[in-house]
Amino acid sequence: MAPLADNCGMSLFLIIALPFLGALLPGLMIQAGRQSCFIMTFLVTASALIGLATHAPAVLAGDVVTAQLNWLPSLGLNVNLFLDPLGLMFAGLILGIGLLIITYARFYLSRDDNMGEFYTYLLLFQGAMVGIVLSDNILMLLVFWELTSLSSFLLIGFWKHTADGRQGARMALTVTGMGGLALIGGMLLLGQIAGSYDLTTILENRELIQASPLYVPALILILVGCFTKSAQFPFHFWLPHAMAAPTPVSAYLHSATMVKAGLFLMARLWPVLSGTDLWVILVCSAGLITMVLGAVIALFKDDLKALLAFSTVSHLGLITFLLGTGTAFGAMAAVFHILNHASFKAALFMTAGIVDHAVHTRDMKRLGGLRRLMPLTFAVATIAALSMAGIPLLNGFLSKEMMLEEAYHTTLFGSPYLVAVVATLGALFSAGYSFRFVAHTFLGPVRDDYPDTPHDPQVGLLLPPALLIIPVIAIGVAPFLAEPFVKIVTQAVIGNAAALPDAHLKIWHGLVPALWMSVIAVVGGLILLAAFAPLARLWAATPRPEAKDIFDRIIAAAVSLAYVFAERLHNSSFTRYAAIFTATVIAIGAHAWFTGVNAAPTRDMLAITPVGFAGWLMLILATVFLVTVHRNRLATLILMGVIGLMVSVGFNYFSAPDLALTQISVEVVTIVLLLLALNFLPNATPVESTAGQRTRDIILALAGGIAAMGLTYAMLMSDFPITSISEYHLANSYKGGGGTNVVNVILVDFRGFDTFGEIIVLGIAALVIYALTEALLAGPVRARLLNRGYEEARAGDAHPLMMVVLTRVLMPLVLMVGVFIFLRGHNEPGGGFIAGLVVAIAVLMQYMASGFSWAERRQRYPYHGIIGAGVLCAGLTGIGAWFAGAPFLSSAFGYFRIPPMEKFELATAMGFDLGVFLAVVGAVMLSLESFSRLGRRAGIEESDYAMDIDPSRIETLTGGES
Repeated sequence: MAPLADNCGMSLFLIIALPFLGALLPGLMIQAGRQSCFIMTFLVTASALIGLATHAPAVLAGDVVTAQLNWLPSLGLNVNLFLDPLGLMFAGLILGIGLLIITYARFYLSRDDNMGEFYTYLLLFQGAMVGIVLSDNILMLLVFWELTSLSSFLLIGFWKHTADGRQGARMALTVTGMGGLALIGGMLLLGQIAGSYDLTTILENRELIQASPLYVPALILILVGCFTKSAQFPFHFWLPHAMAAPTPVSAYLHSATMVKAGLFLMARLWPVLSGTDLWVILVCSAGLITMVLGAVIALFKDDLKALLAFSTVSHLGLITFLLGTGTAFGAMAAVFHILNHASFKAALFMTAGIVDHAVHTRDMKRLGGLRRLMPLTFAVATIAALSMAGIPLLNGFLSKEMMLEEAYHTTLFGSPYLVAVVATLGALFSAGYSFRFVAHTFLGPVRDDYPDTPHDPQVGLLLPPALLIIPVIAIGVAPFLAEPFVKIVTQAVIGNAAALPDAHLKIWHGLVPALWMSVIAVVGGLILLAAFAPLARLWAATPRPEAKDIFDRIIAAAVSLAYVFAERLHNSSFTRYAAIFTATVIAIGAHAWFTGVNAAPTRDMLAITPVGFAGWLMLILATVFLVTVHRNRLATLILMGVIGLMVSVGFNYFSAPDLALTQISVEVVTIVLLLLALNFLPNATPVESTAGQRTRDIILALAGGIAAMGLTYAMLMSDFPITSISEYHLANSYKGGGGTNVVNVILVDFRGFDTFGEIIVLGIAALVIYALTEALLAGPVRARLLNRGYEEARAGDAHPLMMVVLTRVLMPLVLMVGVFIFLRGHNEPGGGFIAGLVVAIAVLMQYMASGFSWAERRQRYPYHGIIGAGVLCAGLTGIGAWFAGAPFLSSAFGYFRIPPMEKFELATAMGFDLGVFLAVVGAVMLSLESFSRLGRRAGIEESDYAMDIDPSRIETLTGGES
């Protein structure tokens, strides 16, 4: 097939994006009414379906529609999409049946149900499913795969008030989530083998993949992911418990979408994974066991949805078996049954919902005789059920015959009859539960003890399943209508290099073995129905393991084991975490040191100057004193300031003025903020560690210090043949970023994305401090603050006049310094981060001198807004690069002359640096504001106006002249 760009129709990106974008609408439109909410949701899915249909002619003509977006090509993460016949079939089922489900849900959900929330979850799930079937990159496919697990969790647990709904949602998420983890490992191995994460490339490397030693683990992990999603044995138990969801969810997830995801992936990877003995053994065995086990359990279920759930498990096993045979005919039968099953099973789930909606029960022991009371529902349900049973002139019969034909010619474990017998047994029980569904629900005499009066529903409930019956009958009567499409999709499954099977879809194939196997199945199903009562008693008396109980016991054991580990490792002791982490790092480093090759030093030691020695000695002494007196919080804070000051001096000594400026600014800000925090802490830190723990900490600290010293010595005394990254930055700073200050250019250009993330984190940290303060003030801490006594001797003048005047005089000077540092930062030491700290210090001085109340009254802009403005400014600067066709955060610069000024430089990085500046100022001041609010609430800071000179005093001093 020839690749074709998606410019011939709606963009594939838009087809995927529409459900996700549309998910925003139901929650808004529900305010306008349920009908408006329904119409908007319907239009979103219809638009995506129409967009898909615009590509159908090209795809059916043999083209493959592609769409590509290189995101992180170095990691193999590209947003590549492709639409071939297999993707077209699945996307058509997802969106087409999705439209019917949206319509059905409109009339099924009661007014007590939040329809906007339901449609939001449905569209999120729909978008994730479409993303799976259109993904060309397996990493993106995995993202969508996990999104289906999360969104299906929300749908299954939609009725949060029911315990069954909550448990079913948790069980589905647990099982499919664990399978998703296995799938991630398998797909990464597959991409590693093929040397690419693009599906189209992987599918061209069958020989390479199957010859690799990683083929077996990759295959097993991928199949675990597929089996869990498609409820194959031994992971089949989650799907029936998901029936606690509303019926529209059951009809959608378990007929055409979620459970078909595993089948889709097996079909998609069929060209490269199938054909080996391991594939046949694993996939065929799982499929056959699931088909028979699900059918047997379904026969004895009294709940309509439970019966249909286990029948779904059985039919999923049937399709899995067909894919497992590894033959082109098996793949063709699987494709055909996927189509047929989606139509009759969705219709059956909807009719079960109609019965439940009308009679208010799904228990077949309380039903029967509905044929006369609900004739239209009976007609739709009977046709769908007979198709599921494999009765001629209905589509289920055709694909069942193909399955039996394939089973007859399949040999497994050396036996030519095993598969045929098991497949016939599965078909027999399938016919039995299908007949029971009709007989025990609709046939028999009319009862007089229904929970509610049975009646056919309104058109909105009956029309969706009735429309699904059309292909059930049309394909069953005229299979040639579906044959071209089935063969086109089959070719996409088996690959262009493989030949299509010489087979045709038709009702009569002659007196072939599959016909006799089918006759046995139908007759046996009727016998099962006739003998159901004694068989049900035998089934009830037979001891058997319950998968749910086994799952619950496994989960309980896992939780208990997790508690044991958590108590030992995760006991909220920071010292234990730090000890484990430090010991691990030291052990790994020691192993590398003693097993590696340490070359002799190639550099000479620098001369030790008196200034350098004095600084080093002060740093060591301050550190030793800090360790000695660390329980005194004030002394600790002072010594921390000394250490920070000496570090900044060290930066400057080694010609790193930017780092020195940053360090000293940070020290001033943090010391002031920590001093404020000390108001709410005891003067001394309590003794909380034993002598043994302190000994352990001393040993680890000394070992870590020695390790760091050794590593530093080895690095500084050795020459490296590899060109240093610093040389690259020095060479490209000016010509690439337009600045001679390499540090600033790195921050705002070369590593601008890192800086952008850092200011976001800084803003979040400040908001968290603010939120914690709000929580403290609203909780029991507020009472303790209000009751706390401050009887210590305090200065008589809380706001000394000299300090007030001095800070107000210095304020404009410091602001000018901040502006100067900001403007010079691109070429000289400085920049937005340092300037932001300097300005924050200037504002802090006002708060310290004049008090929070005085400063707050003169505050013009909220600090939350300043943080947001900073992030927005930096983000908009980065987005601006897109309009120039450059990647996000790419910078540009130029030189300009405005007479009579001299030529000067302007760089777009200045806008980004402005965002950094604003974010830093806002974060620091919001943290200060949070501490100050605690202080004011506790009565530490008084609301005073006396710090300003009294106007009457001014008149006295000036002789009355103002």
